[in-house]
Amino acid sequence: MPLNIDWQQILLHWMNLAILTGGLYFLLYKPVKNFMAKREAHYKELDEQAAEKLAQAEKVQAEYQAKLESMEEELRAERLQSQQAVQKSVEEQLAQAQAQAAEIIRDAQAQAEHSRDRIKKEAQRELKALVTEAAKKIAFQREEDPFELFLDLADGGQANESR
Repeated sequence: MPLNIDWQQILLHWMNLAILTGGLYFLLYKPVKNFMAKREAHYKELDEQAAEKLAQAEKVQAEYQAKLESMEEELRAERLQSQQAVQKSVEEQLAQAQAQAAEIIRDAQAQAEHSRDRIKKEAQRELKALVTEAAKKIAFQREEDPFELFLDLADGGQANESR
């Protein structure tokens, strides 16, 4: 045997290596590979669940955003309606106030007209009484010119005193 090579020893080492490799394959590699495959599947499942939950959350967020926008639109519409109702109420109250003011003015004008007519009638009565009294005095007192006596009485009797 050249180089001192023992083929039997080499063959035994190759069989030992094959047995060791086979044993390690069945005892370590295959269980570790199965464990890693299960772990990878587990994390893929978790990732899919997370992606699904994220998609659901985005869908719910979109729904809530749509509801929020519709609620904001409803609030704007209700605010506009309430502003219009307030404006209408203000206009109605203003119209009522103007109607009351016009009625008060009409009543005041009617009362002023009535007072003026009453004062006018009273002044005419007093004037008639004065004229009647002056005429009686003129007719019964002197035999002077009645027109002169009237003028004297109208002036307050100054002409009568100066004579």
